[in-house]
Amino acid sequence: MQQRLSLLVDLSTLLAREVDFETLLGAACERITDAVSAERATIWLIDAENGDLFTKVAMLPEAPGLRQKKARGIAAWVAENGETVRVDDVAKDVRFDPSVDKITGFRTRTIVAAPIRERNDGPVRGVLQVLNKAGEGARFDDEDTRYVEALAEQLGRVFSLTTLRPADKEGRGLTLRGPFNRIVGRSAELTQVYERVQLAAQTDATVLLSGETGTGKGLFSRAIHVNSKRQAGPFVTVDCTTLPSQLFESEVFGHERGAFTGADRKVPGRVETANGGTLFFDEIGELPLELQKKLLRLIQDRVYERVGGRETLHADIRIVCATHRDLATEVRAGRFREDLFYRIRVVEISVPPLRVRGEDEITELIAHFSTIYAKRYERPELVIPKKLRDALVRYTWPGNVRELEHWVESAVVLSPKGEVTEALLPSSSRSPMKLVATAPCTPEGETHGITLGLTLTAAKRAYVEATLEEAGGNKTQACKNLGISRNTLARILAGEE
Repeated sequence: MQQRLSLLVDLSTLLAREVDFETLLGAACERITDAVSAERATIWLIDAENGDLFTKVAMLPEAPGLRQKKARGIAAWVAENGETVRVDDVAKDVRFDPSVDKITGFRTRTIVAAPIRERNDGPVRGVLQVLNKAGEGARFDDEDTRYVEALAEQLGRVFSLTTLRPADKEGRGLTLRGPFNRIVGRSAELTQVYERVQLAAQTDATVLLSGETGTGKGLFSRAIHVNSKRQAGPFVTVDCTTLPSQLFESEVFGHERGAFTGADRKVPGRVETANGGTLFFDEIGELPLELQKKLLRLIQDRVYERVGGRETLHADIRIVCATHRDLATEVRAGRFREDLFYRIRVVEISVPPLRVRGEDEITELIAHFSTIYAKRYERPELVIPKKLRDALVRYTWPGNVRELEHWVESAVVLSPKGEVTEALLPSSSRSPMKLVATAPCTPEGETHGITLGLTLTAAKRAYVEATLEEAGGNKTQACKNLGISRNTLARILAGEE
């Protein structure tokens, strides 16, 4: 009983991560099989586009993916009628379709199948089916049936927290918006990213994620972690834009008691905290040269010492890095160490900007974030007239997915009835004018164009980057020229203000 209760709780945690759906639901099936004392469990999903049942998540090593027509089988009957079915002898039930058994070589004797949906009167999303009560001549009882129903209901609720959602919330079935939970997109450009993430996750190789600010590099870094053998370990982030230089070594490697004034106790660093898991260096291109060399030994040999310590420690970690900068260019300009560059790009994954991923992707993301924020703020989901939707898909989204998400959140908050007006559109999407302002000149007299098509956040970032380049990458000088602090500089470069 304790195992059954814990499984109901664990399903919510299991399905709220950036994990590959096939792995994620396969793990759920394994847990369900054990909890119900069955021989097999299958989660059938309804394809929202044609009504067929499909699964890549069953415990079926003989057939990794199955598809069944909506008019055939007990699971299809449950999906159509929305009622739980318990069958003690499938040979005596005319609804039973033996075709799956013929494919897999498995012999089904008894079944409990329950509809998966978010609420009792809601549309059916799929079917949870358990086969063959373990034990000679054993059959599922009323308690087993009630428990399978409870699990199916929990699955339905949890699906609403993932990207495995219906295109129409009142329609039957689900739409797979991408192979990883919480990452929306089915474009050809993203398909290449998915493939590399899945391959990289199978090893401990160091990974470099590159791409513009706001493209989702952080999500993909976590996807690499939660789909790897280290998924049970910690995922620890080092934000290279906000960590002060003088504290870098102490924060990353830790320090011994007495290592410096005020060090009254031994403190573990991020490397030690990440032991057994993944250490993520976000925006590694922002690290000053003098700090870059301190990472070489860790990344190459996975060893380090705490500040003030003499003991050489081994780091059992996987390292993932991300940057919005072109590090090859930074190397040629002398702002990034060549040896560090080659050590962090064992596997390089380039995340495409939103503007090249296609109009359908923008539309899907708007719907995805609209659902999330409508629930969070208890507002209706956004209704966007075609004219305004056309303006949104034409907009270049210089802040990428992050900018789109923030826009949707704002629109949900400012639309108590869910009706989007032109006044709520990103300002540059309402005007076709593209005037150019001039940022500070470089020593060679080159100018950096900043168009009025950018958002204020993106324009500030472009201006600051131009000033930083003029200062030869010297952040202290750039801050002096701009009249801002290093923390403010870091936040602007990260697209946070």
